[in-house]
Amino acid sequence: MDSKRDKAVLSTMIGISKWPLLGLAGAMLLSGCDMNKPSAPPVSAPGKQTEAPASSKSTPYTAEVLVSGLQVPWDLAFAPDGRLFFTERGGTLRMIDQGKLAEKPVFRIEDGLYKEAEAGVLGLTLDPDFAKNHYIYVYHSYQDSGGKPVNRVVRLIEQGGSAKLDRVIIDRLPGNRIHDGGRVRFGPDGMLYVTNGDAASPSLAQQLDSLAGKIFRVQPDGQVPKDNPFPGSPVYSLGHRNPQGLAWHPVTKQLYSTEHGQTAHDEINLIEPGANYGWPLIQGNESQVKPTDAGKLGPGPLKTPLAHSGDDTWAPSGITFVTKGPWKGNLLAANLRGTQVLRVTLTEDGKGVHAIEPLYKGEFGRIRAVAEGPDGSVYLLTNNRDGRGQPKADDDKIIRLKPNF
Repeated sequence: MDSKRDKAVLSTMIGISKWPLLGLAGAMLLSGCDMNKPSAPPVSAPGKQTEAPASSKSTPYTAEVLVSGLQVPWDLAFAPDGRLFFTERGGTLRMIDQGKLAEKPVFRIEDGLYKEAEAGVLGLTLDPDFAKNHYIYVYHSYQDSGGKPVNRVVRLIEQGGSAKLDRVIIDRLPGNRIHDGGRVRFGPDGMLYVTNGDAASPSLAQQLDSLAGKIFRVQPDGQVPKDNPFPGSPVYSLGHRNPQGLAWHPVTKQLYSTEHGQTAHDEINLIEPGANYGWPLIQGNESQVKPTDAGKLGPGPLKTPLAHSGDDTWAPSGITFVTKGPWKGNLLAANLRGTQVLRVTLTEDGKGVHAIEPLYKGEFGRIRAVAEGPDGSVYLLTNNRDGRGQPKADDDKIIRLKPNF
């Protein structure tokens, strides 16, 4: 942390409420697992054809490197004043202002940070009212007092390019070297949504009293909304292996997520409140749990993915909807092992997939995140230094896809 005060605040705010630190009660209430998976061109849902990969020359954007020489950038967010904030998995929150990378980090998480394999400083989002309150929410892994890896979301207050710790929003999310989820986003309802993986303990994804393998919905201060699907619980959906993408359709407000499957079977899901996405009891096209596993099934209606990769591997992470230009309404999904971006064309009702087109195949290497900026530019974060890529001398990068329309 940046100061002794910040360290003290964090250390005294662990384990206060029933659901570990969902805001503060009374007082100051404070990546994708793609190893050992075959690399192959992506496929869409059964019966649909995936188009041939499109290169940067055939898209309505021109690619340019915004920043290079980074260390595993994981997520990014756009401030209303034009600044761009991003996390690096090794422990930093950084800022780009007027196209230039600030040398000094906005904030550095050091005390107790757990950064083995996929863990570390991961997701990032800004408060919808950032222009007034300057709140930044960051998801990170750490080791508890017993040395056990866990995850939490903290809220920072930024001022003048520097930040200080404000409070912990949600804490003690099960963690591990792998399957830490890590995406945080505000929904159109003003609630904060958080993804967490199964922490390499698959059975926990079906247990409602465990915070592993879930997507959460909490108020900005971490309290549980009264209209959550499971009363008194932050759980919004369950049965997830390692969900890493969150995005809402700009018109219908439907929520979508991407998820890492086991040895392929990566997924694109339409997320519904209280639904069960089946892991580890079903995957791919499977829609029924084996009779011998019936006792292991958690609550909620079983849901199958809108699309999955079959026997191939995408290793999908961040996602975004395009709101401008010829791809308006399409969903873009960053792929790590797939080394591409998927352009997903949904059906009119948003409950199906017309086609999936791979973009930029192999051009930039492993891609962790994709986000559309306010001006219609699309930004990609490469992760070639995450221990599973083949980094070039100037990796990692933030790449800007500048609109040609």
